Amino acid sequence: MLKILYGGSSDEIYNTSLYFDNTYLDDWITGDFAKDVLKNIDKATVLSGQAVDSEALGVIPTTKISGGSKTVLLIYNESEKLFNASTCGNNCAPFILRIPELLKKDVTIALHHLMNFGDGEFEIEIANTGIIVHNMKELVINSLDILHQGDGK
Repeated sequence: MLKILYGGSSDEIYNTSLYFDNTYLDDWITGDFAKDVLKNIDKATVLSGQAVDSEALGVIPTTKISGGSKTVLLIYNESEKLFNASTCGNNCAPFILRIPELLKKDVTIALHHLMNFGDGEFEIEIANTGIIVHNMKELVINSLDILHQGDGK
């Protein structure tokens, strides 16, 4: 199950782009999940672990992919760590939702805003309260008080 910790914590890796640039491995980029992420989020084709061909930018080094793609790949490849998913746009949400199912384990992300997970049904636990929500209406209703507090606690 996906778990959201609003407001993060001292364990959170906040600057996901910098962290990714200094820790990613080539095989993080060449797997099927990464290819799907890069195709759909960055409109890019993976050439190797070191380069992608972006519709907008041409051939670029992997360290120049979007911050959202970097964060999604970090969540997928280092799922035991807490990453700031507020670096992601809403186009990353479908991939973030898939990660716990693909890895067959709970995955927790930090959010500092309300991400749009779409119109469908899902199962997300709000880690701050333990409440499990099943759609955006429930997520909004159960997240606003936490977000209005400003510190997620």
